[in-house]
This record gives sequence, C-alpha cells and structure tokens, in this order.
Amino acid sequence: MAPVRSTDGAGKPLGTLVNELTGLVVAYVKQETVEPVKALGRFVAFGVAGALLLAVGGGALMLGVVRLVQTETGPHLHGDLTWTPYLAGVLVAGIGAGWAISRVGRGGRHR
Repeated sequence: MAPVRSTDGAGKPLGTLVNELTGLVVAYVKQETVEPVKALGRFVAFGVAGALLLAVGGGALMLGVVRLVQTETGPHLHGDLTWTPYLAGVLVAGIGAGWAISRVGRGGRHR
C-alpha cells in the first residue's frame, strides 16, 4: 500500500507554512472575537444613551408634576401638607417604573 501524500503544502518551506498558519489563526480570531465585540459595543452604547435619556426625561417629568401640584394647589398645601406634591411626583415615577417593568417580560412575544 502506498503512503497517502497531501498536496497542500508540498514543497513549501516550513517558514511559509508557519506564516500561513499564523495568518489563518489571526484572521479566525478577528472574525470570532473582535467583530462580535465591536457589534456588542455598539449595542451597549445605544443602550447607555437610551438609559441616560430616559433618566433625564423621567426626572424632568417628576419635577414637572411636583411643580404642577405646587402651582395648582396654591395656598392649600402649606404647613403639614408640603410633602404632598413630592408624593405626587413619586407616584408618577412609580407608575412609569411599573409600566416599564411590565414591558420587559413581554419583549419576546411581540416580535
């Protein structure tokens, strides 16, 4: 029985084979690690930007509710009731947080 001879790399010097192997390994590592990490970084950047915008908007909404209650109730909420507008702001924030939490669990079903 004759020995099986490979045609790949036949007659090439060892240095060339090592360089080809190194290039192949580097290309594979870039394909399987660097590119997915770049895509993940983009995803995280948009997530952080969205979270910051939601936080600023939620804070502005809470402040708006507090100022609305303070302005519209006028002199009625003085003395022991000065905390009431802040409770209204916290309630609005709690409703928004409850709505957001209820939407998190439903993400996969609506797609």
